[in-house]
Amino acid sequence: MAADEDELIAEPFGPLNGVRILSTGTLIAEPFAASLAAEMGAEVIQVERPGIGDRGWRHFGPMLEGRDGHPPVSAVWAQERRNVFAITLDMSKPRGRDLFLKLAARAELWMENSKAGTYEKWGLDDQTVLAMNPRLVITHISGFGQTGDPAYSGLPSYDSIGQAFGGLMHMTGFPDPMPPTRAAPWLGDYITALFALWSSLAGVISARATGRGQSIDVAQYESLHRMLGSTMIDYFRRGAVVERSGNKAAEFQPGDTFKCKDGWIVIAVLAGPPYDALLRLIDLDPADQRWQRARTAVNSPDGLELDRRLRNWTAARTTSEAIAVFAARKIPSSTILSAAEMAAHPHYQAREMHVEWEDIAAGPVKGIGIVPKFSRTPGRIVRGAPPIGYDNERVYRELLGIDERELDALAQEQII
Repeated sequence: MAADEDELIAEPFGPLNGVRILSTGTLIAEPFAASLAAEMGAEVIQVERPGIGDRGWRHFGPMLEGRDGHPPVSAVWAQERRNVFAITLDMSKPRGRDLFLKLAARAELWMENSKAGTYEKWGLDDQTVLAMNPRLVITHISGFGQTGDPAYSGLPSYDSIGQAFGGLMHMTGFPDPMPPTRAAPWLGDYITALFALWSSLAGVISARATGRGQSIDVAQYESLHRMLGSTMIDYFRRGAVVERSGNKAAEFQPGDTFKCKDGWIVIAVLAGPPYDALLRLIDLDPADQRWQRARTAVNSPDGLELDRRLRNWTAARTTSEAIAVFAARKIPSSTILSAAEMAAHPHYQAREMHVEWEDIAAGPVKGIGIVPKFSRTPGRIVRGAPPIGYDNERVYRELLGIDERELDALAQEQII
């Protein structure tokens, strides 16, 4: 990264202190990966189109009232763009391309999400960018990848498309005739962001060790497909296709939602002492091998009987009564928490999961805090989400040395 005098973060912090990231994506997957890095101390420069910004995330409701002349602010923008520095740049124009290359020369990682070929048509292919900065790590995030079948590699994708093509949606939801269900909220994009971030940081470690950068190809559908566990081995070995089973685990029980007098709870017990404790609770003998076999023989007569007894037990109690009994016996279970219940929950409060910070445009907001928690170099929220082009002057002047007259000219030409 650049020398200390060029750093944008006034007080360095976190485990990613010293990593400068150029982020040029929109919506969820790539910018979320970058913002997670920013919360851990990385210096993230988020690039948006002049006058337009992020067409999606800046404008999704609900909206928060702006202050001090700022327009309304998307609540999701306020949550997901903390700590980043926002600039505008039109990379499709020759002067914008040149400015981007200068920024890339000062960065350690460039992350973007677009259809394959988008940056090549602007003269920003990997070879050109790496020639400017041979140590740069370039992470491309797209729905179907940068290579492969030409009929797919250039196709657009959104969260539910990735879930469908990657196989997750086929397994999510209740059996026919109910339709397959997407996993919310935008799980496909958020999971892709996690794959993008860990692989990008792996690339940075390699580049620091070898002095050579590289490009990383993150496909949304592949990120989701990688989560399917033994699904494909089971298919290739014996032709088995996993179908939707609702909330019920197919491999063991109990692993499902259960109705109580006043609502629903989840019980999930894999094996060992917790399972034996559960059997005793519903008056079954753990020493009887029928009930031990029933744990994995979910649809056998004994398996169905175990399920029936447990459901009768929960139906006779309130959620709080059932959870208290399970907790005392170390049986894994949980109520299904709403936003209101999470906000009031003592465990969320004890771990400071919900915190307040100052949004640049909306003022004080309260939302989800930093995850995960480091003991020695914790992440922080050091600034709220920035308005469009909020950091143009600072980034272009401090990093690239552009004076005020040239900045005005660039703005007039709608390059920034």
